[in-house]
Amino acid sequence: MSLIPSFFGGKRSNVFDDPFSLDIWDPFEGFPLSATLANLTSSGDESSAIANTRVDWKETPQAHVFNVDLPGLKKEEVKVEVEDGKVLQISGERSREKEEKDDRWHRVERRTGKFIRRFWLPENAKVDQVKAAMENGVLTVTVPKEEEKKPEVKSVKISG
Repeated sequence: MSLIPSFFGGKRSNVFDDPFSLDIWDPFEGFPLSATLANLTSSGDESSAIANTRVDWKETPQAHVFNVDLPGLKKEEVKVEVEDGKVLQISGERSREKEEKDDRWHRVERRTGKFIRRFWLPENAKVDQVKAAMENGVLTVTVPKEEEKKPEVKSVKISG
């Protein structure tokens, strides 16, 4: 069940399926003036930077795996932290391209500025064993899980 119908530009957010979703729907996306209006606002707009940093989070039997699209960024420009042993924070900054005086820009759509995404980790996360790797503009953060303890079953002899 989508909160925003797909005929409004295709972006959908469903807080019932994904309570961590911070997708922001732009009703003017695709309109000719939308790029111009976006350029008039602050390029470091925190909410748009958060919404445009896409994250996939999957759970396997062994770990929680986060894949973050960060095209054009180097690993030195990205920070991965665990706060208070329960919040995974991925942040960084995409710098604006240096402008030469003879340059003539026709379109600017790539976002610049700071970004931050935060996720509450489940109780079974081994936060002291988090690993991160970056390849081809995709950051992969792996948070191992505690092994599920199977309940001990003890047979009881029935007398009688």
